[in-house]
Amino acid sequence: MFRFISKRKYQYYLTICAIAKNEGRYLQEWIEYHKMLGVEKFFIYDNESSDDTQEILQPYIDSNLVEYVYFPGKKMQLKAYSNCVKRHKHQTKYLGFLDIDEFIVPIKHKTIPDYLRSLGKFSGVQINWLVYGSAGAKKRESGFVIERFKNHSLPNHKLNHHIKVILNPRLILRFFSAHRPVIFGRYIDSNGNITKKQFWDRSPVSNQIRINHYAIKSYEEFLEKRSRGRARFNKIRGLDYFDNYDLNDVKNDSIMNKYIVELKKRIR
Repeated sequence: MFRFISKRKYQYYLTICAIAKNEGRYLQEWIEYHKMLGVEKFFIYDNESSDDTQEILQPYIDSNLVEYVYFPGKKMQLKAYSNCVKRHKHQTKYLGFLDIDEFIVPIKHKTIPDYLRSLGKFSGVQINWLVYGSAGAKKRESGFVIERFKNHSLPNHKLNHHIKVILNPRLILRFFSAHRPVIFGRYIDSNGNITKKQFWDRSPVSNQIRINHYAIKSYEEFLEKRSRGRARFNKIRGLDYFDNYDLNDVKNDSIMNKYIVELKKRIR
């Protein structure tokens, strides 16, 4: 297994890069959750938001938790990721790439850095999705996303073959995909095993860590998401996207309950 060895001291151990458009109402929960679980810095690229995204982010910008970049244009996701790597690859030991509807959930460790340290040195780790359904919700209601939606797909569902990555940003060669950039070195799966297959050709692994993917939320929220367009493609999602992602096979998973009280203290 290729291992990148460096004695450099980095300003941050773990940071996250994301591109967002009109997702202001979800940003506090997403930031505070990941901060609680060990993320030290967020690089957020604003793709022409017309809501209160910048206003919501301003306290985090002022405290230096968030670096905000206005990033207009069509199909800008991969360009935003490349820009983030170019600007920050020497600041952070590990960099993750997420969407605002994705929450990293360590299963056997208290924080995300605790999990990463358990892997030893690595070039990049692939973390599988676990897609959450609407649980029949038609309208957006009050409460956190992680509080409102607790039904999810079976772990081995085909959509859960998708992954997002946390990696050494100095090893990134290019972005052909938002899910798996090309790197100098080898990826491991979330159990620490070298991945010899593309992620769609191997079974999902989610017993150590996973990404809860709240892709649709309620039907009303899905329609809002659909109207925003897509960060990578110059087209909107079809209405069948909701049916494909409305997966509620496992009911009332309680894994996120332990975070809700602390989140409410942080977000008043």
